[in-house]
This record gives sequence, structure tokens and C-alpha cells, in this order.
Amino acid sequence: MADNETPRCSFCGAEKTPTVPLIAGNEGRICEACVKLAYQVVNSWGQRRKSQEMAPQLRTPAEYKRHLDESVVGQDAAKETLSVAVYSHYLRLLNCGNDPVCQLTEQVELEKSNILMAGPSGTGKTLLVRTLARILGVPFASADATTLTQAGYVGDDVDSIITRLVDAAGGDVQQAQWGIVYIDEVDKLAKRGNGSTAVRDISGEGVQQALLKMVEGTEVRISKSGRKNDHHSEELVVDTRNILFIAGGAFPGLEALVSSRIQPKDSIGFHAKPRQKTPNINELLEALMPDDLHEFGLIPEFIGRFPIITFLQELDHSMLLRILTEPRNALVKQYKQLFAYQGIALEVTDTALHYIADQALTRKTGARGLRAVLEAALQRTMFDMPSIPQLRRCVLDLVDDEQGKRLEVTRHMAHEAATEDETLRPEVVVTTKTESSLAG
Repeated sequence: MADNETPRCSFCGAEKTPTVPLIAGNEGRICEACVKLAYQVVNSWGQRRKSQEMAPQLRTPAEYKRHLDESVVGQDAAKETLSVAVYSHYLRLLNCGNDPVCQLTEQVELEKSNILMAGPSGTGKTLLVRTLARILGVPFASADATTLTQAGYVGDDVDSIITRLVDAAGGDVQQAQWGIVYIDEVDKLAKRGNGSTAVRDISGEGVQQALLKMVEGTEVRISKSGRKNDHHSEELVVDTRNILFIAGGAFPGLEALVSSRIQPKDSIGFHAKPRQKTPNINELLEALMPDDLHEFGLIPEFIGRFPIITFLQELDHSMLLRILTEPRNALVKQYKQLFAYQGIALEVTDTALHYIADQALTRKTGARGLRAVLEAALQRTMFDMPSIPQLRRCVLDLVDDEQGKRLEVTRHMAHEAATEDETLRPEVVVTTKTESSLAG
């Protein structure tokens, strides 16, 4: 360069001025603006490498469903919907994610699809989402919508959900932005009536409004210490654009709204249509539309943030039987393992299993009712077990006599002393009547 030539930035060509200083190198110069741009580019490379290291290994939707089948019985429609939605979500993140360069060069910017699940209580909504997060290996946070309030009121505000997700990621914000958030009991956020009122609904429509930006995608600032209103702690900024939000609720009474829409009110006269067969709850949930959720009490803006709506079927007798024995963490397997820790074998007869399923149907609490019936039937035995070292085997069976149907545990004892060849003496059978709390 000639002595009288004005120095210029080797990257952008900007001339050196009192307001635009240049950093000189061996072969060129660089201005402040280009230094900042280079820093952003290099920083994005590091974020991309870190994202690739943290990213879950993408599997096919069929593989996700197969893993879900091992833990959850039935609900094939919900499993397929979740598998496809999760596959599409992480396919988008793996190919673009938070990379600003990719977002600028891509002609089509893909948006995430949050999921809303509706179904009776005890059908496996939370278990499905938790199992899916474990399969993916991503941070998972669950929140109860009934504990959320608007910011400024006593209780947990919506930002606390992101705080839980960051905690699940071990404080790593980048890892948390790959996570899944499940908001349970979202039906409790329905508006309290349609009339206008001067009192703010701080735990209903107000929370729906507060969740809108977070679910759609925004930057949430949380305290690094995890304590609310800690102004002296360093802040963490979490981008929720790539966090998958899944909402679930029982929505009691929703089936009546769907039924009134698909079946007009009875009419009389010569031109009246014959009354059709009343559909069951599963058929009504299959016909679920966003307008039904709006009629239930969710605001349209909130429903629009969850474009994928799926349902879970009500559990019948056969499904409850399968839940007792088939899944990897089936209830009967859990109790057998609990007895095995104390050196005792537990057997449950087929008639007892059918009776337990019937009692769970009577309670109308879904799969949760199974554990309640089993716990009541085995409680006395589990209380006595540690005090009876001779106990070797327990059989849970159904007894039907003049006192009615009830579950009984037959205890098989063995003497402590062993014979010379180290084999135990013949068992001594002792029957202990342990009645279920819902004996027929």
C-alpha cells in the first residue's frame, strides 16, 4: 500500500477515520464492526458443535411407538401422534435449530407444533410424556397448571416452569432448550363462566394469557439462583422457541359438549329424525374439535398454540388387565419385586386379577385405581412380612363365600432349621384373610 493511501478494512473496505479505528495485522486490517461479526460467527460454530453433542439420536416414529408400547398399554392413536410430532420437532432442530445463519438461508422456516392431550383421569397422559422424554434423553419438566398464577400474585408464575426445566438440565441453558415441558391439569385453566366481571381470574384465563408467549416462543429471564425475585443473582436467558410444550387434562364434561354438537337436540313431529345410538366417550373424543375446547373455556389464542390435538381412550376391563401384567413396570411386577427383596415369592391368580380390574372400574380412577386395590389387599401381609422370617411364598386369590367376594392372601411358611442336606422341610400353609376395601 502506498504511503499516501488511506488504510481500509480488509473485510468490508471501510476507511480508517477517527470514529472507525482499524486493528492492523501482518497482511491486513480489520474494523470494529467486522470483529463483532467474526465473534458472532465463531460463537455460532461453538453453539452448533455443542448442540450436535447434546442432540438426541433421532429414531423413526415407529421406534418411538415401540418403546412406548413397552411402558404404556393401548392408546395407539395418542402414541402415533406423539411419535410423529416428536420426530418432526427434533428433525427440525437437528437441521436448523437456533443457528441464525441457517434461519436466514432457509427459504421455509419450520415452526414447532405443540401438543394438547385430552382424556379421562388415569389413562396415562403423564406416563406417555415422561417415557418419551426418557427415550429421547432430553430434559423434562412437569408442571401442574392448578398451582400457576399470574405474575405479581402469590404462587408460582409461568416462568417457574422454565426454572424447573433448567434445573432438570443441570443448569445448562443450551441443554434445557432441547427439552420437553408437560403442563398437566390444563383443563383447570378454563374460564369461570362467560359473563364479564371486575375480578381478575388469576388462576384461569389470566394464566392462559401468561402462557401464550412462552408456549409460542420467547426469551424468558430467570434467576440463576432459582429463587424468585432475587435481584442480586445473575440472570439466565432461555429461548423457548425450540422447547416442546405438551399440555394435558381430563376435561370433565367435554364429552357432553361434543355430543351436543354432533347430535342435535331431540325434535318432535312427522319430520323428526329417529334418535341415534348415544356414542360412548371414546367415540366422542375422536370427534373432538378446537371449537369444543373453546366452548369448554379455553381461549382461542391458547388453543391456537397447540395445533396438534390428540385424545386418550377410557380404559376398559381388558386394558386394565394388561396394565396389571404386561408393561415393563407393570404393577404386579412391582409388587413381586418388592416381595422378592425380602426373599418371598408373590403369586396373583387370574381370578384375583379380574376382580382387581373390576374394582378399578368401579372407582373410575383409571390405572390409579389398580394400585389402590392391590395396596389394600396386600397391606396386612406387607405389614407382617418383616416379622415372619419363616414366610416363603404368598398367593393372592379371590374367595367367594357367604360373606361375599374378597381378596385373600395365603401364606406358605417353612421352618428355619434345615435338614442335613441343606434342604428346607416341607412348607406349612397358613391362610390369612385380607379383605379388599371394596369387597363385593
